[in-house]
Amino acid sequence: MSIVPKSQVLKLDDLVSYQEGSVVSRQITKAEAGNVTLFAFDAGQELSEHTAPFDALVQLLDGEAEISISGQSFALIVGDAIVMPANQPHAVRGTKRFKMLLTMIRA
Repeated sequence: MSIVPKSQVLKLDDLVSYQEGSVVSRQITKAEAGNVTLFAFDAGQELSEHTAPFDALVQLLDGEAEISISGQSFALIVGDAIVMPANQPHAVRGTKRFKMLLTMIRA
């Protein structure tokens, strides 16, 4: 997973490709204060329920996804965003193929 060079215009949709039966990720940037990662999920693929010690913003760039936070389910489509609060159990599942940008804030 290579970090994208800085100071250039990024075509996010082109930086990560779908792979059948897989979740693909690519880190855009990483710093002590947080990181930004691009994901491509094939339909039906998921990140199982877990917690993280920091807030995270998910922005849907393509497709459709279901995100559950503390047992509540949210359906997201292109253009939607949601904050997953720190220390709250959450999971991510592709109802269709989808791409998302995840911004983790370490503060």
